[in-house]
Amino acid sequence: MNDTFRKHTVQLQFYATAPYPCSYLSDQEARSQVAVPSELISSGAYSQLVLQGFRRSGAFVYRPWCDHCQACVAVRLPVALFEANRTQKRTLKRNESLKVRIMELEYRDEHFELYQRYQQSRHSGGGMDQDGREQYEGFILKSQVASFLAEFSENGVVRMVSLIDQLDDGISSVYTFFDPDFAARSFGVFNVLWQVGLAKQLGLQYVYLGYWIKNCRKMEYKTQYQPIEGLLNGKWLALEGI
Repeated sequence: MNDTFRKHTVQLQFYATAPYPCSYLSDQEARSQVAVPSELISSGAYSQLVLQGFRRSGAFVYRPWCDHCQACVAVRLPVALFEANRTQKRTLKRNESLKVRIMELEYRDEHFELYQRYQQSRHSGGGMDQDGREQYEGFILKSQVASFLAEFSENGVVRMVSLIDQLDDGISSVYTFFDPDFAARSFGVFNVLWQVGLAKQLGLQYVYLGYWIKNCRKMEYKTQYQPIEGLLNGKWLALEGI
């Protein structure tokens, strides 16, 4: 670990969780390495943690720490090099009518209702489809770092909400939920493309997209954005031929 990482994280401790069922690869057990205490993780410290492959879920800052598997690869898009392909350009045009509003982390009934509909449609039976307001607020609205919401609406109706962290060198796409009745609009694709544009406007280098797993269909979409970089053996490298 470099000196900058040590400077920002000197007061933090790291522990490994007990094994739990992997959410992405069947018949696999997973473990996470967790950074604590969360209240000491400033935006600067979190930026350094992300460079080392960490992510956050609410106040929980973690990275995969599995005993026998290294399938999870942290990935990011270098925005200066990214070029939308033909399909992505069509998605941008298809969603030109969406209006974007940047918001603080605040509760809104229409956001929570959209979140519930999204979970029940896209993740039925996974547990999150039963989330109440307390779970929603803990997951989406609880953050100790520089975070904001991007609300996408059309004709006064909220279609999509994205939770985003701002880092020293980029933005981190934490979680996005959208209207499941408009699958043909490819809101998720539009959201990533919009975040690339936002990073450019802010003069930042990267959009961090979380983890990619080669043999997981849920993660395949991330390699549709090129060029993409992955954290391999402690170094960020271009993922080519994937």
